[in-house]
Amino acid sequence: MNRKIYSDLKIWVEQERRKPLLLRGARQVGKTHSVRNLGKEFKNFVEINFEENREASIFFRSSLTPQNIVDQLSQYTGQSIIPGRTLLFFDEIQACPDALRSLRFFYEKMPDLAVVAAGSLLEFALSEIPSFGVGRISSMFMYPVSFFEFLDATGNQSLKTAIQNAGFKNPLSKPLHNKAMKLLRTYMVIGGLPEVVDSYARTENTVVSQKIIDELIRTFRDDFAKYKTRIATEKIDATFNAAAFQAGSKFVYNTVGEGSSAGFSTALDLLNKAGLAIKVFHSSSRGIPLKAQIKINRFKVLPFDTGVYQRLMGLDIPGFLVTDDAELVNKGAVAEIYTGLMLMQIFPSHIRPDSFYWQREEKGSNAEVDYVFEHNGKIFPVEVKASKRGSMQSMQLFLKERGLQTGIRIAGEQFSTYQNILVIPLYAVENIRELL
Repeated sequence: MNRKIYSDLKIWVEQERRKPLLLRGARQVGKTHSVRNLGKEFKNFVEINFEENREASIFFRSSLTPQNIVDQLSQYTGQSIIPGRTLLFFDEIQACPDALRSLRFFYEKMPDLAVVAAGSLLEFALSEIPSFGVGRISSMFMYPVSFFEFLDATGNQSLKTAIQNAGFKNPLSKPLHNKAMKLLRTYMVIGGLPEVVDSYARTENTVVSQKIIDELIRTFRDDFAKYKTRIATEKIDATFNAAAFQAGSKFVYNTVGEGSSAGFSTALDLLNKAGLAIKVFHSSSRGIPLKAQIKINRFKVLPFDTGVYQRLMGLDIPGFLVTDDAELVNKGAVAEIYTGLMLMQIFPSHIRPDSFYWQREEKGSNAEVDYVFEHNGKIFPVEVKASKRGSMQSMQLFLKERGLQTGIRIAGEQFSTYQNILVIPLYAVENIRELL
């Protein structure tokens, strides 16, 4: 599977004085596979998984000096670890905090050795190491397979290229538009977890895909037991479900589960760190940066994957697959979730982007814009809408109050413009920066 992040990993490899790299992201998004693929660029590839090989932690207890660590790991694995020729991969590194602490010393004392680390619960470990590796370690953030990557995986590279080259002056032909929308519906159903995408690419069987998603959801729930020293597993599980049930609207803690709402905030923060739930903060959006104008306690939550969302919600999959384009965005909150997830993927991999929305704060007003983002020093409001025309009152109100020129509507229709609104098809969200 051709993942976008792989080109960034190759650029990292070619840097003259590269820093050790942390590959960060939720479980099952393809981190390990991507690093193993990168290992093919090297003469030697040495992988240490600290959950599978817990005894390897002993090599980091007495000394964090890279040469000592490398010598012992070479003997332990029976493989040569040579700067300039070897990629050393520490997987599930959160299980060995001392290995995490050692990374800064590889940059200082063995900079020619390529070192990558990854872990599914890495953010928890990082939060417990004060001022960890500042200036000495690089990070890349990885997400589920995007729609464009899904097109590559399913043999639709030419369609992806056509979408990337399309625009307001040269929209896709009607047959290609219809094909893109059909594939998008399938993507929204199965989501972007690599194991699921790989299965669908081989079988084109959504029923099998659903079973794999169910198994992966059980894996995520099993992980919740690892958080139990911080908060009760039941609270985390209820909050995980609530991220789906409340998607598209302001998140309300007191509706998450039965009994006291105490602890649900902690549970959501843990899910956010694990990459399973993404906060979309309200921003007054009066200028840049948008983050400087957020209300920290006012936010929406996105599930991290549309396939997981569909399974948690128990939506009618056959009905979803045959719905018409205009109705697509009204099928639950899935189109809004998809759009938010793809907007995150337009940023460079070394940035973990924040997501924002806007809602008018005056009493009695229900004006709201689904997303707001910055590009080239400008603010752009984004709405995900079904109707082909309409007043778009919230968008126009936002543009007028903020003195902005252009709004964006993401829809199940062709590229077009009317008044000061750019209409971008759902399947082209990843190309939005090139279209502005």
